[in-house]
Amino acid sequence: MPTFSGQLAVSTKGFGDILDITPEVQEIVGRSNIKNGIACVASPGSTAGITTIEFEDGVLRDLKEVLERLVPMRQPYHHDARWGDGNGFAHVRAALLGTSQSFPVENGRVVLGTWQQIVLVDFDNRARDRRIRVSVVGD
Repeated sequence: MPTFSGQLAVSTKGFGDILDITPEVQEIVGRSNIKNGIACVASPGSTAGITTIEFEDGVLRDLKEVLERLVPMRQPYHHDARWGDGNGFAHVRAALLGTSQSFPVENGRVVLGTWQQIVLVDFDNRARDRRIRVSVVGD
């Protein structure tokens, strides 16, 4: 079974910065020459997540507000007490969202709904340069 791996580099602002990485993921999947299979999109690390959402200002704001209610930034975290880096909230948010997602590939493209985009959400408390991995397995 053929496999292919690629990566994309992105710079984020942290603090819930949400980037639409759909075009870059589609480009990597296209380069794989795998017509049908599965693509896994992963953000190595423990302070960013991968998910899908409609990349529209209102729902992006909704997501940020819900995450702030669930995992507030300005709350004491045991991680912060141990390491003093102030990003305990980022680790918890990434754990809840997940650091990877898998998608079906058909006819050499990731299958997504009409209003569905693949996004990276960087929860860290500083700007970051991230390398997102895309692994494709198929026929």
